[in-house]
Order: sequence, then C-alpha cells, then structure tokens
Amino acid sequence: MKTWLKRISIGIIIILVIATIGFVWWGNTPLEAMPEALAALESDNDVLVINKKWMVFSPINTSTKTGIIIYPGGHVDPRAYAPLAKEIARNGYLVILPPMPLNLAVFDMNVADEIIEANPEIETWYLGGHSLGGAMAAEYVAANASKVDGLFLWASYSAEGTDLSIIPDLKVLSIYGTEDGGVEEIRISDNRLPADTVWVEMEGANHAQFGWYGIQPGDGVATISREEEQAWILKETIAFIEN
Repeated sequence: MKTWLKRISIGIIIILVIATIGFVWWGNTPLEAMPEALAALESDNDVLVINKKWMVFSPINTSTKTGIIIYPGGHVDPRAYAPLAKEIARNGYLVILPPMPLNLAVFDMNVADEIIEANPEIETWYLGGHSLGGAMAAEYVAANASKVDGLFLWASYSAEGTDLSIIPDLKVLSIYGTEDGGVEEIRISDNRLPADTVWVEMEGANHAQFGWYGIQPGDGVATISREEEQAWILKETIAFIEN
C-alpha cells in the first residue's frame, strides 16, 4: 500500500513539474512583435526612447507633467505596443510601457506604483492597457483611485466583481472594434463603468490591431488596415487625455 502511495505522490509531482515548465515556456513565447514595432524603439528628433527596465518614451521638445502607463495585452510581446506609445509621447506626454512577468499583467498589476514613485515630477497619471492589460489596469485603479486621473481600456473591460462606477470623478475611455472576438463582453461591461465613460466603437476594427503582433487566436477579421486602426486609437486616446 505504501509503495503505491509513494508512486502516486511521485507521479503527481512529476505532472506538476511538467505543467509548470510548460506554462513558463508558454508565457515566455508570446505573440511576436512585428518589425514596425521594433523600429519604434529607436529615438528620433521628437521622442527619446530608453529601453531598459521599462520602455520609456519621452518628448524631447517639451516638458510635461502628464504621464501615461500602458499595460500590454496578455501573451503579447510588449514591444508590439511601442508604435502607439511613441506616437502618444510625440504629442507631448511621458509614456511608460512596462514588460510583465511571463507576459501576463496579472503577475505585476501594481507595477504602476513603482513607475509613479520613480517619476515624482509627473502630476497627472493616466493608466490603461490592451485586453488583459486593460483589465489589470482597471483592477489597479479600483484599489488606487487617488493615484490616477484616468483609465483607458483598449479592447478591454473590468472584471465582473470590479465596479468602477462608484469611484468619484474617474475619467474612463473604452475603445474597441466591431470585429473584436470579445466585443459582446466589452459592451455589457458598461454598468461597471462611470456614467460619463467615453465609449468609442471603431467600425471594422478587431482585437489584434491594437498592437503590431499579427493574428490573435479567436479574433475577428478586421475590415480596416492596422494603420487606420492605430491612427483611430491614437486620435481618441489623445482626445480623451486632453479633454
């Protein structure tokens, strides 16, 4: 009897080890960033890019008191969001894009604390993200509403148990595409957001084109180009911050 129990215990341990190794491997092999995204990590005449602990995009020709933190989507190379981050910075804002452990924002939801502490000159903070990144940003805001002035949800929504509608004066932007594979979940999340949430529905846009990383499993097929969708996201995000 003891021999069988020992064999069963060893078998369970082996299964857990294999599962853990498999999960770590999966987490460290995200959807790859396209060449266009990698090119956006180069500084130019308007934006200084520092890619160390975090990807930091700083406007060169203007000083700013406003910072934007972008949480990347789940199982996506965070560099895929560099083009949007750089263009937001080009409009005069400090933008910080933090990589996540195993490329899942759920494992470092509170990294915004460290970013805010490291940039004391910034007076106004906007936090958001794409997909899982947006959901984790919403969780952070729910617990730290006094630290941020606004939340932007790119093809994302708060968890069912996270009610942001009760947070006074919270500015929220929810922008998504009609061809997103999870569009219905986004739409029905409206009761968990403030009544004055800015809603933007992009006709023909899908989930994956919020970044530069190719095809997203389970996503719809976009009827507009990635460039068009990115320009739309940029325009609405900047308008939300400025207003």
